Amino acid sequence: MIVSRQKPFAEILDAIDGSSSVFLVGCTKCATVCKSGGEEEIWQMQEALSSAGFEVTGSLVIDEACHMLRVGRDLRSKQQMVTDAGAIIVMACGAGVQSVSAATSKKTIAALDSLFLGNIRRFGQFEQKCSLCGECLLSRTGGICPVTACAKGILNGPCGGMDNGKCETDPEAPCAWAEIFTQLQEDPDGSMLESYTPPKDYGKLPKPGKLKLAK
Repeated sequence: MIVSRQKPFAEILDAIDGSSSVFLVGCTKCATVCKSGGEEEIWQMQEALSSAGFEVTGSLVIDEACHMLRVGRDLRSKQQMVTDAGAIIVMACGAGVQSVSAATSKKTIAALDSLFLGNIRRFGQFEQKCSLCGECLLSRTGGICPVTACAKGILNGPCGGMDNGKCETDPEAPCAWAEIFTQLQEDPDGSMLESYTPPKDYGKLPKPGKLKLAK
């Protein structure tokens, strides 16, 4: 899931700049789980904006704001409310903001900062496990991603700064490669412990990324 957090309210007000009325858009998926853009947060934002003197023409919490066709359809269902608004405030990840922007000519304001692709440790606790690097190494590294878990992104570690299983950048954090080594010791033939990972081919991570499934 995409982990996000709400921008400071003052920053959102600055972005509105000149619009006296707004329409609010949230997301039922990632932003709801992060408590940055679900039903509750939309209501809180509406209250805050109303107290600041803005007219909120309406709101919509979309089931997957990154789904471009769904966003266009759902906005059309609230067409008059959208038309009456001077700007649309989107409480979703950057992908959701751009889905809304592509579906309307209205000024579109990002109310959240997208932080990382995260795993859920437990409710309210998120950890980055994957960097979406385009060339997954997890089969070679015991299911632990060195690109993400290692502060230096080292592909063949550990580095010389590892001290007693801890990372030199944060003495409280475990060295990712110490953890990988421990995990690979469980490999019956031990071959992965002796293997070398070549430099990554970043050509496999084109930007902007596109994927079309074969029919």
